[in-house]
Amino acid sequence: MNLIKGLLIPTLLLLGWVLIAKLKLISFYIIPPPEQVWKTTLSLLENGLLLKHLSTSFYRVMSGFTASFVLAFPLAVLLGMNRRFTPYINPPVEFIRHIPPLACIPMLILWFGIGEASKLAVIILAAFFPIFLNTLSGISQCDKKLLEVGDAFGLSPQEKFRRIILPASLPSIIVGMRLGLGYSWRALIGAELVAASAGIGYMILDAEQISRSDIVIIGILTIGAIGYLIDYLFLKFAQYGMPWAKRTADDGSVNP
Repeated sequence: MNLIKGLLIPTLLLLGWVLIAKLKLISFYIIPPPEQVWKTTLSLLENGLLLKHLSTSFYRVMSGFTASFVLAFPLAVLLGMNRRFTPYINPPVEFIRHIPPLACIPMLILWFGIGEASKLAVIILAAFFPIFLNTLSGISQCDKKLLEVGDAFGLSPQEKFRRIILPASLPSIIVGMRLGLGYSWRALIGAELVAASAGIGYMILDAEQISRSDIVIIGILTIGAIGYLIDYLFLKFAQYGMPWAKRTADDGSVNP
C-alpha cells in the first residue's frame, strides 16, 4: 500500500508530461517527449556513455563521502567526549559550515589544480558537517543515567564509549551519514564543474551546451534514482544491523 501511495505523484507527473507532449503545449526544445528521452537513454546505455559517466560520479561521491566520515567522526567524538576542546574547535567549524562549498571552488582550484583532488574537496565540504553535527549531537545527548551505570560497574572511558555511548548515538550517526550521502550527490554537479571530462554532472553541462534537453533530463533522473537507491540500501542495512536505531533513522531527525 505504501508503495502504491509513493508511486501516485510520479505517475501523475508522467501522465502530465505525456499529455503536454501530445498536445504540444510546450516546445520540444524545452521539454522533449517521454519517448525521445527513453530512446536517448537506450542509446546512451548501448554505447556505454551513461555507465561511464555514472561510474565516474559514483566513485567521486563514495570517495568524498568516505573521506568526510574519516574526518568528521573522530572530530565529533573528540568534542563529544572532551568538552574542554569545544571553545577552540567549535567557532572555526561553525564559521566554515556557513560557507557554501561552491564558493570555495576558485580557491580549491588554486590549491589542488583541476584534477580529482579539487572535485573531491567540494564533496567533502558538503558531506562533512551533516556527519559531524549529528554524531556530536548523538554523543552529547547520551542518557546520563546510562553513564552513571557504567561508572557503577567501573568501566573505563574507552569501555563506556564502546559499550554505552556509541550504541546510544548510532541512530544520530546513521541520520548524519544519510544526509552526508545526499549532500554528496547534491554537490556532485558543482564538483564536476571543475574542468571535468566525465561524470553525470559533466554530461548534463555538456548536453546543455549542445541544447540536448533530453540528455539533461536523463542526467537529472539518473542522479535522483541512484541517490534514492543508495539511501534505501544504506537504511535497510543499518536497520538490519542495528534494529534499535530503526525508529530514529526513519524519523530522519537531524541536528540543523
